[in-house]
Amino acid sequence: MSKLNYLITELCPDGVEYKALGEVCHYSKSRIDADAVDETSYVGVDNLLPDKRGKTLSSYVPEEGRLTQFAIGDVLIGNIRPYLRKIWRADCEGGTNGDVLVIRINEENLNSVSSEYLYYVLSSEQFFVYNIQNSRGAKMPRGNKDAIMQFFFPLPPLPLQRKIVKILDNFTLLTAELTAELTARKKQYEYYRNQLLTFGYDIEWSKLNEVGIMKRGTYITKENTVPGNIPVILGGQEPAYYCDTSNHDGEAIVISRSGAYAGFVSFWNQPIFVTDGFILETKDRLLIRYLYYYLKNMQGSLHEMKRGGGVPHVRGNEIMEIKVPLPPLEEQARIVAILDKFDTLTTDISSGLPAEIEARRKQYEYYRDKLLTFKEVGA
Repeated sequence: MSKLNYLITELCPDGVEYKALGEVCHYSKSRIDADAVDETSYVGVDNLLPDKRGKTLSSYVPEEGRLTQFAIGDVLIGNIRPYLRKIWRADCEGGTNGDVLVIRINEENLNSVSSEYLYYVLSSEQFFVYNIQNSRGAKMPRGNKDAIMQFFFPLPPLPLQRKIVKILDNFTLLTAELTAELTARKKQYEYYRNQLLTFGYDIEWSKLNEVGIMKRGTYITKENTVPGNIPVILGGQEPAYYCDTSNHDGEAIVISRSGAYAGFVSFWNQPIFVTDGFILETKDRLLIRYLYYYLKNMQGSLHEMKRGGGVPHVRGNEIMEIKVPLPPLEEQARIVAILDKFDTLTTDISSGLPAEIEARRKQYEYYRDKLLTFKEVGA
């Protein structure tokens, strides 16, 4: 940072000029034939990832017509629901549609504006807050193209832009490395979980209704509850909302009963209120945490047990027919100890890799805001 401070003092001691985006950039007017793009070079709002995470391969590629062309260095922004914060700096040539804005530096400004610096400006929270505030529409808001081009941002000398980009690139690289490590650890976790929970018939197997107890949740709606700090479990890992009373306390496995999350397995060890789901407890020969990992390992099979059309659901009596391997309690405890370590490493938002990634992202956001804040010339 000392070199950065030196450059600021040396190159812009009196402040930095601010420009409207439209003074140095324009929306791409270039066109490309649809048959010239594929899943790697076609970008729509569906394959732009939220929260500034770039893009993925497209599951849909138009087969005919003319598309808006983007080139290497252009900045693409999803223009539907700006609050999703979809943005990507192009590393290839390709095509997109009218739901994605392609922002390109004017040819006469290429020697004064770094496309990497522009990307960091447009991925800043300051820009997205501005974009959201100026968006139009209620159910499906869109960014205001005219207002976007009126966004003011600092434009320091090119050497200073490059230094800022280098600093922010280092933060981005570190976060990417941690994310790659987390992906690898998750695969390792799944591998070991599968290995540890694969048994032959040389050990005892019992139906879940012989070694477990299932209770049905209690139907409530948010409107007829009193707000509190008790998680209401409806589907998925995250609470649907919070109320002031519970219908279970202590360790429990919850299996969502209906809807998109039907069959989803989660583990809780606190007061909870289970509504549209089943609560599983275990008897003496079965450790509840061991059963959780076993059911989690067969998550796909539980989802396949869904029945019904409009609102699919799983049936409690079918779940209780599932056969569970029963190694000795000491072996169950050993398996749980190993998988608990992997689970903490890959999912714990307070101490595992997710916590470290989140800390780096916050650090990155902090420094980006600091690095993109300058005294304005004449202010």
